[in-house]
Amino acid sequence: MNTLRIKRVPTVVSNYQKEDSDDGARQVGGCGRNCLKQCCIQGAKLPLYAYKKVKDVVNEKASSGDENKEQPVPFLDSLVLGEWEDRMQKGLFRYDVTACETKVIPGEYGFIAQLNEGRHLKKRPTEFRVDKVLQPFDGNKFNFTKVGQEEVLFQFEPSNDEEPEFIPNAPIDVENSTSVVAINVSPIEYGHVLLIPRIFECLPQRIDRESFLLALDMAVEAGNPYFRLGYNSLGAFATINHLHFQAYYLATPFPIEKAPTRKITTAGNGVKIFELLKYPVRGLVFEGGDTLQDLANTVADSCICLQDNNIPFNVLIADAGKRIFLFAQCYAEKQALGEVNQELLDTQVNPAVWEVSGHIVLKRKEDYEGASEQNAWRLLAEVSLSEERFQEVNALIFEAIACGDDEKGNLTEDMIEEPDVTPPSHEDAGAINNSSYPAAMVAGKQECLVQQ
Repeated sequence: MNTLRIKRVPTVVSNYQKEDSDDGARQVGGCGRNCLKQCCIQGAKLPLYAYKKVKDVVNEKASSGDENKEQPVPFLDSLVLGEWEDRMQKGLFRYDVTACETKVIPGEYGFIAQLNEGRHLKKRPTEFRVDKVLQPFDGNKFNFTKVGQEEVLFQFEPSNDEEPEFIPNAPIDVENSTSVVAINVSPIEYGHVLLIPRIFECLPQRIDRESFLLALDMAVEAGNPYFRLGYNSLGAFATINHLHFQAYYLATPFPIEKAPTRKITTAGNGVKIFELLKYPVRGLVFEGGDTLQDLANTVADSCICLQDNNIPFNVLIADAGKRIFLFAQCYAEKQALGEVNQELLDTQVNPAVWEVSGHIVLKRKEDYEGASEQNAWRLLAEVSLSEERFQEVNALIFEAIACGDDEKGNLTEDMIEEPDVTPPSHEDAGAINNSSYPAAMVAGKQECLVQQ
């Protein structure tokens, strides 16, 4: 089978990324960049925010109650956005994203268009493999241990004593591989940051339960529906093969958040699973759960299933961690096979998580001026799996959920309850095969029980 590759201009996320690609020689005894590698990390200190672990899924009542009052510093306003603005004032970004034109496109969904010519970089094209979602970490390529310490906002870890704490100058815990929040020097929006779980473990771009819970914890800690986290797998427009999530603040609803849904079922742990309706990209929505860990595990297991089956995907964590959108996609594969219309390719839009969610970053003024709901829909429709393939992928996901291991590694026999057969409330839901999902889930559960 031929390897699928596309020539593309990678987005620079660190000021040292291009430098690193141009200079392969490693200097001994300090690289002079004040980076996070062994050459510079000894004795270094960074702010540390230790958050209180939230056990229950945050509801409307809790999100406006004691949880926010207990923060030692306002996490979103002072720490994330405040420190991000500090780095902007210091000139660490490649352009001023706050000066980029942005508009809501007229129409039913209100797709958001941004003209961001600063992201159209004049850098030599590189080969980007798109046919393997899981690829080994390569320390010779750019990774986040090579960023400058000035690009890191703070370390982000759960509190040891169940109480939140902020330490302005804390030693960098290399041995336990701290997680960090850093700026994206090519920002899409205000407050655009990267969450890098267990940075010194040098994990490839691959979801696991622990890292996904960390991302969900950050959304809960921010406590603001306009601060969203996103994830792109390899093959779905991740550009760095070092585990990371992205996040930024945009004070308007995303079109995906306004799309109607149809409930498929409720898992035994209380997590409700929905299907998106009337949206150009087919996807699943997860919410609820007996605990935040349950919600994180169910989505993480779904992502792991897609990874293991070599299916590219994007994830959006919305509503302060209360709703999670999961999209399997095929745009890069179509692009590599020459199946995408040239007019769409000419826009140079790479439909990653933000574009799929309805925030479309355009690099040419003519595309921005001519932006319409029809054009946005046409682009995103190319991202979506076909209905038949969507059903096949969901069958894999539901089997993985039914076979999900608990914390101790035991199979959970009652993971999936009887399917919710309440008739869909949306007028066009009758066109959907209502029986296919529950059948797949029940079959998956039965197979798990046989394996025991």
